Amino acid sequence: MYVAMRLFVLSDIHTDFEENESWLGQLSKTDFLNDALILAGDISDSISRIERCFEQVCKRFEVVFFVPGNHDLWVNRCGSETSLKKFGLLKSMCRQYGIQISRSHIGNTEIIPLLGWYDYSFGSLSPELERAWMDFRNCRWPSELRTTSDVCEYFLSQNSLEKSSAGNVVTFSHFVPRIDLMPHYIPSRHRVVYPVLGSLRIDEQLRELGSSLHVYGHSHVNRDLRLDGVRYVNNAQGYPSETWIDKRLQCVVENL
Repeated sequence: MYVAMRLFVLSDIHTDFEENESWLGQLSKTDFLNDALILAGDISDSISRIERCFEQVCKRFEVVFFVPGNHDLWVNRCGSETSLKKFGLLKSMCRQYGIQISRSHIGNTEIIPLLGWYDYSFGSLSPELERAWMDFRNCRWPSELRTTSDVCEYFLSQNSLEKSSAGNVVTFSHFVPRIDLMPHYIPSRHRVVYPVLGSLRIDEQLRELGSSLHVYGHSHVNRDLRLDGVRYVNNAQGYPSETWIDKRLQCVVENL
């Protein structure tokens, strides 16, 4: 009997926290064996914890898709020379576990990862944010990527933008594709981080691809809404201290 493949989404699981790694380990080992998972970045800066996560999700889902988040590319504790070399290592690990890091068809749907970073298209970097934002200390880039905008442009240039022939297109990124996805109730004191949330170029790319559903992470503000004809979903696990987040898997497509 045919069983429809569902698509689940999850991001920002931060398994550096034992509570989060335990939550992942407690997911059913039988309920999702015919399903797909988009894992939209920020597992851990630890290679061993990322590998344990890959082992866990590959046991539970038939297909897993992944893009790295900023935490995944931190190098201060992992020994990688640069964040780009760590990115290469993560891609090798994905190939080892059969995790999809390039565009792939499931039935009449094409699922397309979009790499990215932030480029200050959501606002200017303040001295306060420059002092506090951990990426500036924990990522290390090669000399040719001199600015944060260079980093963003490098990752965006890696994305395949060939128009899809599939009936449905689902895209996903770690970084936020447009700032109006952030709800109006966010206090002004927390909006200081908006410049490092993402890039408008990600939204331009997903629309060029004809995406009808885009999954993202990074903000730790879960959303499911439609803007200008595209459905945007963020389903972050977040930190244990973020008790207001409903920590769950979210099914976004019932039948791929």
